[in-house]
Amino acid sequence: MARVAIIGGGPAGYEAALVAAQLGADVTLIEATGAGGACVLSDCVPSKTFIAASSVLTEIHESSELGIGTKEATADPAAVNGRVRRLATQQSADIAQKLVNAGVDLVYGRAALRVDKGYNYVHELHIVPIEGEPYDTEADVVLLATGATPRTLTSAPVDGERILTWRQLYDLKELPEHLIVVGSGVTGAEFASAYLAMGSGVTLISSRDRVMPHEDAEAAETVGRVFVRRGMDVRNHSRAAAARRTDNGVEVELDDGTVIEGTHALICVGSIPNSDNLGLHAYGITVDEHGFIPVDKVSRTNVPGVYAAGDVTGVHALASVAAMQGRIAIWHALGEAVRPIKLAHVAANVFTDPELASVGVTQADVDSGKVDCRGVLLPFASNPRAKMVDRTEGFVKLFAWNSSGIVAGGVVVGSRASELITPIALAVEQRLTVEQVARTFTIYPSLSGSVAEAARQLMEF
Repeated sequence: MARVAIIGGGPAGYEAALVAAQLGADVTLIEATGAGGACVLSDCVPSKTFIAASSVLTEIHESSELGIGTKEATADPAAVNGRVRRLATQQSADIAQKLVNAGVDLVYGRAALRVDKGYNYVHELHIVPIEGEPYDTEADVVLLATGATPRTLTSAPVDGERILTWRQLYDLKELPEHLIVVGSGVTGAEFASAYLAMGSGVTLISSRDRVMPHEDAEAAETVGRVFVRRGMDVRNHSRAAAARRTDNGVEVELDDGTVIEGTHALICVGSIPNSDNLGLHAYGITVDEHGFIPVDKVSRTNVPGVYAAGDVTGVHALASVAAMQGRIAIWHALGEAVRPIKLAHVAANVFTDPELASVGVTQADVDSGKVDCRGVLLPFASNPRAKMVDRTEGFVKLFAWNSSGIVAGGVVVGSRASELITPIALAVEQRLTVEQVARTFTIYPSLSGSVAEAARQLMEF
């Protein structure tokens, strides 16, 4: 029986543990905070739960065109945050029970690699449980899945009260009167959107010419326009030099000397990998200059038998990618047939309102000539379902290879884009042609009908 040790219980770790148990391995999973890791307890699950509540408020506040007058609807921050914490805890407990039922030895604590005693392909770990005495164990396969931590700035010291990371927001008793969000990437844009919907004044500091500068330009600009229309103060071409507490709140100083005053500041400037204190250097495992653990397409590190998955690898910080990396690592390690991960097929979504989802080739790839593709953009303003629910902002954009007509990628910006990207991702993964997508029956009226309509327009080229 193969012995598998997994350090970290987030999506990469717990999905890998379930696969290993299914394949008959003796599995030990070591997690410091709780089953599901930070993703479930303080990142993805809490943030999307909070955003779900904010999206309901947006739909209510913007329903006047439907003949419904509900401008008075407000959020109860204590109730919202209480639900956020409750659902995260429940999800963690569900994952823990699933692991135990599968036969995984779930240890709450920390672990590190130790230089082995000369055994071939056997790895030794030192485990420090939260309860009980430290002990050593051996494993044939080790998976490092320790995730990442919000990056902070020395010029903006986080105190958890007025200057915060995104993991500290749910401890607030009241909604910020004026939230200054430093960083307009995915995380910054999501929280700026959510708190604006909740009723907070929001200033978003963006160092580039638009919010979410790494996303599709037309889609990001659409989201940015909606932000401004709803009253957000978006400061493009601005960079925060410092953030400090004041008697009544905070002030954020920009690099041009401008000072913005608010009640709270949220620092969203990326993440740093949790790769310290794992014994990596002594063990000979390569770590790059940023602390990430480089891996190949089956999640191997440079040391045989040691794999890594999830945010600690620096490969697409998405729960879906982390989970797939973890599964692939175990399939490969235990000798199962495995397909290397295809990052070009990864569907991603930004949970702003409107949402922004994408998969496959990009507009930048097409415009630069990197790929030989054609594309079409179909605004939701022409979609009957979008008109009925009065959510016409955004569009479906579809790309196809000129040589074959196979769907190469797409972008959706609009309400429920996270759901609408799936048929496009399926077409990319299964190499469907635009004709095959176009000939698929869709519901009328539906937002998904725009995907088939975009495919029909691509057939006309």
